[in-house]
Amino acid sequence: MVSIAGSKKLKRQMAPLFWGITRKDKRFVVTVKPGGHKKDISVPTAVFVRDTLKLSNTLREAKSVIYGGKVKVDGVTRKSLHHGIGLMDVVELQGVPEVYRMVPKDLTVLKPITINASEKSKKLLKVTNKVTIRGKKTQLGFHDGRNLISDTKVSVGDTCLVQVPETKILDVIKLEKDAQVIVTSGVNAGKMGRVAEIREGTFVLPKRALIDIDNRQIEIPSDSIMAVGKDKPVIQIQ
Repeated sequence: MVSIAGSKKLKRQMAPLFWGITRKDKRFVVTVKPGGHKKDISVPTAVFVRDTLKLSNTLREAKSVIYGGKVKVDGVTRKSLHHGIGLMDVVELQGVPEVYRMVPKDLTVLKPITINASEKSKKLLKVTNKVTIRGKKTQLGFHDGRNLISDTKVSVGDTCLVQVPETKILDVIKLEKDAQVIVTSGVNAGKMGRVAEIREGTFVLPKRALIDIDNRQIEIPSDSIMAVGKDKPVIQIQ
């Protein structure tokens, strides 16, 4: 019988560079199964424990940690080796005092940073779609695959500060002029800047933003940035 869930392994040579795995080791590595984050911008839990944080030496040790319910992502225990950990996810490990948040850093799409434990219930979610459903209610879709029915006034491209795991909206950060943003992909991944201008999309070009970064202005597609605050980030992301 053919599996409909996709392969559970990936050739090491094909794995994203930000996973931080060795290339000249065993031929295959654990991969990300379908979930909230896209496969090419997330890290499987097993790789995160073993290779990113280096808390275990082998996959067997990583399995023991994960199957033992010692890994929480956004306050929810994850027991799958293949669960994808992605942008702005908060990770806790039983017995480890540090709490981690996955952010773009040092021109890399994803890296864990240590955050204050008081912030582990807060997360930034970018609004990627907004639709009207039955009963004229508004449903918001976020970058990590979450959906939420809410009356909050928010537009696609804005960022919501939410409380996890309840997904309760605490604040809305508009993607507008003078907003602080972080670049989430591309050659400038991890850099912070201020929006100088928002340029609406055309039939040919996507919506773009003119960003002041490192004493220069660059134009970046709005899909590659995330608003994180007005004068400074509302939570720790660096």
